[in-house]
Amino acid sequence: MLKGRLGLEKARIPHADRHGLLWLSRGELCVIDGCLHFVRGKDSLTPGIDQIPHQAVSMILLGPGSSVTQDALRLLARHGTLLAAVGEDGVRSYTAPPLLPDRSDVARRQAELWGSPKRRISVARHMYALRLGEVLPHRDLDTLRGIEGARVKAMYGLMAQKHGITWRGRHYDRANPNAADIPNQAINHAATAVQAAAAIAVQAVAALPPLGFIHEDSGQSFVLDIADLYRDSVTLHIAFTAARQAEKSSDTVDRLVRREAATVFRKQQVIASMIDSIQKVLRMDEVEHGAGDDRDP
Repeated sequence: MLKGRLGLEKARIPHADRHGLLWLSRGELCVIDGCLHFVRGKDSLTPGIDQIPHQAVSMILLGPGSSVTQDALRLLARHGTLLAAVGEDGVRSYTAPPLLPDRSDVARRQAELWGSPKRRISVARHMYALRLGEVLPHRDLDTLRGIEGARVKAMYGLMAQKHGITWRGRHYDRANPNAADIPNQAINHAATAVQAAAAIAVQAVAALPPLGFIHEDSGQSFVLDIADLYRDSVTLHIAFTAARQAEKSSDTVDRLVRREAATVFRKQQVIASMIDSIQKVLRMDEVEHGAGDDRDP
């Protein structure tokens, strides 16, 4: 017999056996006859009703033009399925109710590495090695930040030259972000989009956003750590491509960045790659095999 009108109370599939993320937009997520459904209305290109296999996915991403009922939230919470409200194609991450996963291995591993000064700097050096393409001998975080900062400054110039953009340096006024020139505005918007993708990845594996290894003060420090791994390959590519398009388009640079980000996220499977990066920087394979974790990257 089915216990409760929303189905079996203890029928929960481990996240390791689920199938990742499900994207939904322009409809209502609701419960019909005890099962989760997505009702696509007139605003959708394909109106209709779909039953959602909520126990078989780890996370549902609810896009623009969508709503969710209280019964749907209750059903998702019961089965440990995360729901996140996101922008078009995941280029914004607005909110996500807490996920109550059936495993805490990623969070415990992250806390273990973060809590040890030696292991923490080792993870930070590993992240810098991924970003810079080489293992630096330095162990002081400020020195690593300085080296990476100089490299990024040079990368801005190279990317601008590659895309035929006039580059006058990185300038950003938090009080008036629109005062920056088009390339700088594009970088700001692209960074926001990539951070949204990183937030989705961090939420999907139930990692701890405040426990960053390079960033420290923000409540999203680990999200920023992961986003920075994709600065050269994703963020700057999106930014300078959109800045080039802005020279002959009437659209705002924000809209151009969102469109380009959506295209890049799909083609490069950015979120899935970020999930793999989280597993890599936390060395989850060593947990599975019982290996030591004090070694350098």
